[in-house]
Amino acid sequence: MIRPETNLHRHAICLDGIWQCRADPDDIGQSDGWQNGLDNTQFIAVPGSWNEQLAESGLLNHTGILWYQRDILIPAFAQNPEQRNGQKEGVGYDMSLYFGSADYNAEVFIDGQLVGSSGCHKLPFEVNITGYAAPGQTVKLVVKVDAHLPEHGPMQRVTREDYVAEKRERDEYWPAVRFDFFPFGGLNRSIYLCLYPKDRMRDVQIDTGWTGEAGTLFVKVIGPGTRIDGYLDGQSLGAPFATGAFCTFNLSDVTPWSPDDPKLYHLTLILKDEDNNALDMVTKNIGFRSAHIEGEQFILNGKPIQLKGFGKHEDTLVSGRGVNLPMLVKDFQLLKWIGANSVRTSHYPYDESFLDMADAEGILVISEIFSVNLDFRRTDERDLSAHKATADALIARDRSHASVIAWSLSNEPGYLGELDYKAQSAPYWAALFAHVRSVDNTRPLTVANVYFAGLDDPALEQSDFVTINRYFGWYSEPGQLDRATLCLKNVFDELQTRYGKPIFVSEFGADAIAGMHATTDQMWTEEYQSNLISRYWSVIDSHPACIGGHVWNFSDFRTAQHARRVVMNHKGVFTRGRDPKQAAFTLRQLWQ
Repeated sequence: MIRPETNLHRHAICLDGIWQCRADPDDIGQSDGWQNGLDNTQFIAVPGSWNEQLAESGLLNHTGILWYQRDILIPAFAQNPEQRNGQKEGVGYDMSLYFGSADYNAEVFIDGQLVGSSGCHKLPFEVNITGYAAPGQTVKLVVKVDAHLPEHGPMQRVTREDYVAEKRERDEYWPAVRFDFFPFGGLNRSIYLCLYPKDRMRDVQIDTGWTGEAGTLFVKVIGPGTRIDGYLDGQSLGAPFATGAFCTFNLSDVTPWSPDDPKLYHLTLILKDEDNNALDMVTKNIGFRSAHIEGEQFILNGKPIQLKGFGKHEDTLVSGRGVNLPMLVKDFQLLKWIGANSVRTSHYPYDESFLDMADAEGILVISEIFSVNLDFRRTDERDLSAHKATADALIARDRSHASVIAWSLSNEPGYLGELDYKAQSAPYWAALFAHVRSVDNTRPLTVANVYFAGLDDPALEQSDFVTINRYFGWYSEPGQLDRATLCLKNVFDELQTRYGKPIFVSEFGADAIAGMHATTDQMWTEEYQSNLISRYWSVIDSHPACIGGHVWNFSDFRTAQHARRVVMNHKGVFTRGRDPKQAAFTLRQLWQ
């Protein structure tokens, strides 16, 4: 799948804006013909989650079905494009609808006809509508979005009945979730009407590297035609190459990409036929860098690097999980201000605009699959198969981004304290890690370990670097920072002895209510959060096997309702509106 772009051969028409919608809590819409068109609708902004936008309509906690609708005018030129840049006249266009994602499942209808459905959660999908929409005509687009998670997959469904059956009523969230963030539903990313040449590139795979002296570029194009011409910043890559196989270029005159110098190059690929006519074009911004594990260090471009940054969420007021471009810019301003160099996309793939900004601003990214608290009491081959497919889709989307230096395959499996977690999970993790390495062997792999899974977690055995989430001083050792930091050091020492791999703390922190203060160590105050983070960082910074840490969290974020949450998880060092707490200034001093 190629990301939408507009150039001499392709057209991407953004469909973002105010749509119409109708909730379907009883799932009667399809049987009642809503796919043919909606009545009794209300307005909704796309992209954007429905929960906070339509809270006053009773949809704050709605995790079921919502139908979307808008009309689309198909451009008349889609029938017979003008001749441009050597392109043959009269070839016409194929048409598709590209969705950045749909949370969590979608079916797409054109004038009442089902034309396609979504794929892996939190990742793009494309629906071919050629033949369903005539150039020069207006068609009715209806999308059925279902926020229910499946029973099987890397992110499994949980219900209130599950809490009762597990005798875990005290752990119940409302709405019921298996994760500690809000289950926002909706069309949360941009949607495009795409017009493509009929003879076109169907897929492009781009990998880059850095040898220490030169950049390496690997390109594979799937499509018709006899040749591909490649250009880097307008300069030819040399002789044309064929479709269907990898072509390798060694480039001695490029600058390596790094957080200190995030140098990007503009790659242009042009598909041509046997008569040297241009059929199609695809462009990418790429950077050249290497990332690997060496002993107990994470090596970037031949030098050890310490990871300093945050776990984040795509979470903003009213927009929910929806793409919020002004806040995206603000967040990167704050990441640079505070001295951070990295982010984990906890706990799902972020919109690709985030990765574009990370590439441009020099922020390293650990890209994570949408998989939290995977329950090994109910996993089988269906879960593993879906997990592999999701990894494939994530890698296919993100592998060309220079900022993405590692893949995280899951967050906190074994959280439920399954008695047979280790025995059941060991073959699962072995199979998943082997599969992902066969798809991309250029980046290290990891899984974020939770306390309940133990340090002999089979996922850590498979990981290239050991990743742990630890909350000493908060969920245990409350208010006791001396004990908390001693516990953390002891864990580091045991992990170093057991694995001899780099150790990375992907989550640590404490809740703080902005404006709450105390002169002694009092949980929930800004001072306590600041002191805990500072004490943790002293251990992280001084341990020879630790490659860094990510504070949980960058900013406060909405959660499902629970007695331990005050509307939000308040572990952010910035508020949900991005005002700094005391810990933000502490980190700025530590990291700069």
